Amino acid sequence: MPICVWVLTIIIGLTTAVSARDIVVAIGGEPDTGFDPVQGWGDYGSPLFQSSLLKLDADLNIVGDLATEWTLSEDKKTWVIRLREDARFSNGTPVTAEDVAFTYNTARDAGGLVDMTVLREARATGPLSVEIELTEPRITFIRRLTTLGIVPQSSYAKDYGRAPVGSGPFQMVEWREGETLIVEPNPYWFGGEVGFDRISFIFGDEDAAVAMARSGEAQLVAVPPSQADDVPDGMYLIEVESVDNRGLMFPMVPATGETTQEGAPIGNDVTSDRAIRVAVNQGLDREALVALALNGHGKPAFGPADDLPWDNPDAHIPGNDIAAAIETLERAGWLDNNGSGLRKKDGIPAQFKIVYPAADSVRQALALGASKQLKALGIDAQPSGRSWDEIPRLMHSNVVVFGWGAHDPSEMFNLYSSNKAGVATFNPGFYANAAVDAAFAKAEAADGFEASLPHWKAAQWDGTTGFGSKGDAAWAWMVNLEHDYFVADCLDIGRVQVHPHGHGFPITSSITDWKWTCE
Repeated sequence: MPICVWVLTIIIGLTTAVSARDIVVAIGGEPDTGFDPVQGWGDYGSPLFQSSLLKLDADLNIVGDLATEWTLSEDKKTWVIRLREDARFSNGTPVTAEDVAFTYNTARDAGGLVDMTVLREARATGPLSVEIELTEPRITFIRRLTTLGIVPQSSYAKDYGRAPVGSGPFQMVEWREGETLIVEPNPYWFGGEVGFDRISFIFGDEDAAVAMARSGEAQLVAVPPSQADDVPDGMYLIEVESVDNRGLMFPMVPATGETTQEGAPIGNDVTSDRAIRVAVNQGLDREALVALALNGHGKPAFGPADDLPWDNPDAHIPGNDIAAAIETLERAGWLDNNGSGLRKKDGIPAQFKIVYPAADSVRQALALGASKQLKALGIDAQPSGRSWDEIPRLMHSNVVVFGWGAHDPSEMFNLYSSNKAGVATFNPGFYANAAVDAAFAKAEAADGFEASLPHWKAAQWDGTTGFGSKGDAAWAWMVNLEHDYFVADCLDIGRVQVHPHGHGFPITSSITDWKWTCE
C-alpha cells in the first residue's frame, strides 16, 4: 500500500471528529532509537515526555525547568543544582536528585550517544540537590543541562525509549513505529494544564502530510519550501527562522594515500588549496541558491551560527563577486591557459565532486546550483548523489553538502576543533588550526557564557586567522532554511524559538502554550 494511502487510513480513525481538545500533527522527526534522552532524544527539540534541568525560552534565554537554582563553582568545574519539590514522573513517583545523578552518569557511560565526555560524576547531595562535576572547565556544558531529559532510576531499562516515563508535559499512549505516536497530558506535570486532551503525531512522507492538511485531517503540518506558498483553506502559514544551515564541507589536507581506520581515503589536492576555498566563498550567489533550493523560504548563510550571539560577522565574505573570486584563483596560480574554461595549477585541474544525500531534494538543488555557479570561476564541481551509507567513506576526500545548526556554540567546536578531526561527521575534512583550538579553549574556560563570546568570535576570525571564510575558509556555507508549517486557523502555537537543525520536533518547544481558539 502506498505510504500516503496507509497514513491517511490511519488518520481517518483519529480525526473523523477532531475536537478543540484533540489535534493531529504531521511534522516528521520520528527518532530511530526511540524517546530515550540517553540515546540523544530531545537534543534538537522538546523532550516532550521528559523534563530537563534547564530549558530555553522563546528568546533562547536559559530558564529553570526541574531546577530552581543553579550555580557554577569558582573553578568552573562543578554545577550545583537545586530541584523543585513538586516534580513527579508520569507514574506518580517523585523526581529526586538520585534520578538526576543516575541520568547523567548513565548518559556518560552510554558510549558517546550524548556527548558527556567531560563529565566526571553526578552525585546527589540531598533529596533535591545534586552536584555535576566536570573533568575540566567547559562553559558549553550548560547545553547538556538544557537538553538532557531526566529518566527514573527505578524503572529505566534498555527498552525505555519505547515506553518512556518522564516528568514532562506528556505521557505516551501508543507508538506504532513509522506510523503514529499518540500522547496525552501527564497528570502529574508541574507546569499546569496543557491545552489538549490528546495529540496524535503522524509519521510519513511530506506529500502525505500536505495531503492531510488539505483535507482538514491535520491541524499542524510541516511543509516543504516548494509547497509553502499554496496554503490550504482554513489554515495559515507559520514561517520559522532557523539556524538550520547547509554548506559545502571541504577536505582540508592534500591526498597522500592516508586512510581512516575503516579504510576511507583522506584528503583532496584541489580543496586543500585555500585559494580554491576562498574563491568558492567569494563566488557563490547565496540569494540565488535560496531562490532555487528553498523557493525563497530561507536566507543566505555565511557561517554555522548566523545572527546568534557568538557569531562573528567580520569573519564572513559576502559572496556573489565573480571578479574577486577569479582574482583570488589567478593570484594563486589557478589559470585557464588554453581557454577550455577549466583552471589548472601545476597540472591539477580545478575539479572536485560535490557529494549530497541522493534522497534530499534541497541538498540536491544546492549541489546543482553551486556547480553551475562555480563553472563561471573555471571550477568543475560535479554533483554526485549518494546514500547515507556511502557518504561516510567519501566525506574525508570529497566536498559534501552537510547540514548543522544548534542553539549553542559547542557546535563550532565540533565542526572545527582538531580534536574532532575524523570523529563521526563532526570534522570530516580534518581541519586543524592551533589558533582556533586556543580560542576554543579560552571560550570553554571563560568565567561565564557572556565572557566566552569574544573567544568564540576570535575562533572565526581574529583579524589574522580563523575558520571563517576570511581565514581558512574551511566551509562554504550556503543557506539557512526556514521551517514552514501549515497551521489550522483555530490553533494558536504561541511564540516560537529560532529553530535548530532538523525539521520536526523543534516546533514542539512551545507545545505547552498551544491553544485552540475556536468554540
